[in-house]
Amino acid sequence: MQKYRTHLCGELRAQNAGEEVTLAGWVHRKRDHGNLLFVDLRDNYGMTQCVVAAESPCFDLLEKVRPESVVQITGKVVLRDASTVNPKMPTGEIEVAAAQAQVLSEAALLPFQVVADTDELSEEQRLTYRFLDLRRDKPHANILLRNKMVKFVRDRMWEYGFSEFQTPILTSSSPEGARDFLVPSRLHKGQFYALPQSPQQFKQLLMVSGFDRYFQVSPCFRDEDARADRSPGEFYQIDFEMSFVHQEDILKVGEDLMCSLFKEFAPQAKISDAPFEHIPFEQAFVTYGTDKPDLRNPVRIVDVSEIFRDSGFGLFASQVAQGGFVRAIKTPQTAGKPRSWFDKMNAFAVEAEMGGLGYITLAEEGNKGPIAKNLDPQRIADLIEKMQAKVGDSIFFICGKGMKTAKFAGQVRTLLGKELDLIEKDAYRFCWITDFPFYEANEVTGAPEFSHNPFSMPQGELDALLNKNPLEIKAYQFDMVCNGYEILSGAIRNHRPEVMYKAFEIAGYGPEVVEQKFAGMLNAFKYGAPPHGGAAFGFDRLVMLIAHEEYIREVIAFPLNQQGQDLLMQAPSEVSELQLREAHIKVR
Repeated sequence: MQKYRTHLCGELRAQNAGEEVTLAGWVHRKRDHGNLLFVDLRDNYGMTQCVVAAESPCFDLLEKVRPESVVQITGKVVLRDASTVNPKMPTGEIEVAAAQAQVLSEAALLPFQVVADTDELSEEQRLTYRFLDLRRDKPHANILLRNKMVKFVRDRMWEYGFSEFQTPILTSSSPEGARDFLVPSRLHKGQFYALPQSPQQFKQLLMVSGFDRYFQVSPCFRDEDARADRSPGEFYQIDFEMSFVHQEDILKVGEDLMCSLFKEFAPQAKISDAPFEHIPFEQAFVTYGTDKPDLRNPVRIVDVSEIFRDSGFGLFASQVAQGGFVRAIKTPQTAGKPRSWFDKMNAFAVEAEMGGLGYITLAEEGNKGPIAKNLDPQRIADLIEKMQAKVGDSIFFICGKGMKTAKFAGQVRTLLGKELDLIEKDAYRFCWITDFPFYEANEVTGAPEFSHNPFSMPQGELDALLNKNPLEIKAYQFDMVCNGYEILSGAIRNHRPEVMYKAFEIAGYGPEVVEQKFAGMLNAFKYGAPPHGGAAFGFDRLVMLIAHEEYIREVIAFPLNQQGQDLLMQAPSEVSELQLREAHIKVR
């Protein structure tokens, strides 16, 4: 017999009736019925109702003990009366008639009730007392779900033939798109380590070392602002790399892992079958207005620029003549909506500083709307055909130039999908975004700079770098998207020094910079590197999706708040003058 318990609180069933048991856990809830006291005892595995008769020697002790105190209760398992069976509890057919009890740890007055609903609590309360928050059903279940998902991923990756390795936490600064967290060196005055934004260089070095297939559930650190699906400070990714592979080999591993993971943990949901749809980056912005499309939304964006070229609708025609574009979105059976609904859509555009939102409604008595009055019948007919629209539908228009306008069209698409309740329920829809541009133009100077991962292989390799316009070069880079979230990013890597030198030269970095910043990897490539590639899944984001949580902090045991603070451990905090001196730092 164990010292504190013979059974777990979620373990007892009808077949245990008559047994003497000892349970230990937290007092979840008490109900005093005068001559009977009911105590719901909770542990990591479930809950058991204990009943304490007034004549029991432990009645006074349990009557006075506060909720969330840790107690040990010994008694006999008895069947509940049929009228009191609780079918919602796995242990709902039985209860324990308490004969002895001991308080193992008395709880102070609680800052909030553990049984309270999340919406009743502020983020500050929840994170300051996170250890209490995690006792609540949903947060507790989320962290246990995360644990199960980690095990599943590890088991599956081992089945795929990957080996698990750990890579350094203290490393050098690397330009990977976010600010580094810096760690001062005590031994090397004025020098700093950086916490890794990802294990990017190390995973490639493992391939050069001949290990062939690597993975780890890797901690990553980026000093970037919080948002609903991104935790500030640190996050975890399922990181993997493979030698002697083409892009399709990596995509297949990603598809197999996601299909098996979601079928295991969301068995009732509708899940995309492999192979997932491939959408080129440029096409994604035309059709969806984003490179993270939510395919549960059936609304699509169509480029109708040519229909408005040289048309009578001067505003759109002049934009097209100046290199702009017109995008259209059909909304089924909305022509009968009140004018106020269309005004609300227009107000959304004005609020986004996009001028307005033009529209046409296709009614039996004729086409209506400000654009219909200024477009000749043939162009309207061409528009209806291209949009595959019919009577009762409406068509919204977005006109302008550049990425801002393209992204706004995507925002309109998302809004319409929600407004019209068109989003597919209980589904996970995956796709690949491919053919990312290798470079993009700097917004200020117009000079080419890396648009994604600088260690990726350009399509066409060295020949493309030597002979193509940099802004036309595509990369062997890809993202996996699920329900509007980027959940994986990966690439075929550059493994040739001459390609690396040229790629960085075009982005404005001379060979001396490459040799200084990436000396380890560059040197390794000079001694025989296999063609290789890999990817990384955002693990926290995967748990968030499967747990149906809107905010990523709900699936992290001890998250930072939106200001990057740990309210429980009071970090960041000031340190002593002695610590600063040892690290050769003076605070300005």
